[in-house]
Amino acid sequence: MDISVVVPLYNEAESLPELVAWIERVMNENNFSYEVLLINDGSTDNSWEVVTQLHEANPCVKGVCFRRNYGKSPALNTGFARTQGDVVITMDADLQDSPDEIPELYRMVKEDGYDLVSGWKKKRYDPLSKTIPTKLFNATARKVSGIKNLHDFNCGLKAYRSDVIKHIEVYGDMHRYVPYLAKNAGFDRIGEKVVQHRARKYGVTKFGLDRFVNGYLDLLTLWFFAKFGVKPMHFFGLLGSLMFFFGFIAVITVGGLKLYNMWAGNPYTLVTNSPYFYLSLTAMILGTQLFLTGFLGELITRNSSERNHYEISEEIK
Repeated sequence: MDISVVVPLYNEAESLPELVAWIERVMNENNFSYEVLLINDGSTDNSWEVVTQLHEANPCVKGVCFRRNYGKSPALNTGFARTQGDVVITMDADLQDSPDEIPELYRMVKEDGYDLVSGWKKKRYDPLSKTIPTKLFNATARKVSGIKNLHDFNCGLKAYRSDVIKHIEVYGDMHRYVPYLAKNAGFDRIGEKVVQHRARKYGVTKFGLDRFVNGYLDLLTLWFFAKFGVKPMHFFGLLGSLMFFFGFIAVITVGGLKLYNMWAGNPYTLVTNSPYFYLSLTAMILGTQLFLTGFLGELITRNSSERNHYEISEEIK
């Protein structure tokens, strides 16, 4: 099979028939063998009834229905597990992504050799309250991930080699960082294509401004796991050792100053009257706790079933 199209959806009953008809037309015009996986993320409207009708009209349309709303990442991960195509295309169900982009995305993966191609909605039809935070978010994501050539991490329109989506797990709200997940899994041939952004035709957006806050937290999580996921002692142990060392030096300094003043006959106060004494003790206690956190993290990772799981691209026997 040439292409699998994965479409997460939540309350998009109005747009589904038009979207599927559009995808079907593009596939037939280009003689692609294909499947469309519609992942119903606990919709409260009649989206699932529409999916069922579309399947009856076209067996290439398949569907999965969640019992409740889990989010876009679980929907994508569920769809990825069921794909059979050589190239996997993801797009949103709200008709803001154009299926006309599919042939070129497919070509870039198959002929140009990209592992992943991400869409870039260079010209957007969104208010400034959404576009400005988006620009800041993408700038931060580029800096942290090291993927300098991507301008729109959160674009739903992407294309993947099938190997990519079979070797990554999209969970939580990590759908924003699939390129970063792919890079961490060793798939670093990541490209970008300017795609058309269409104004929403039906319904309302399902995402609020809280996604930017959650997005930054998820980005920090990915960065930490990519850098210290299998070696937590390198982070917590180093930080804890430094805090304990400076705290210990500060305690010695406070005690030494008192002894010096006693020897020199200068006025002095009890060590416990100095706020620096308590700050030093606090630093030593926190340093010890951080060190133990790293030690416990090492014990957990050493007993993990995936501690020696490495992505292998080729092997000669």
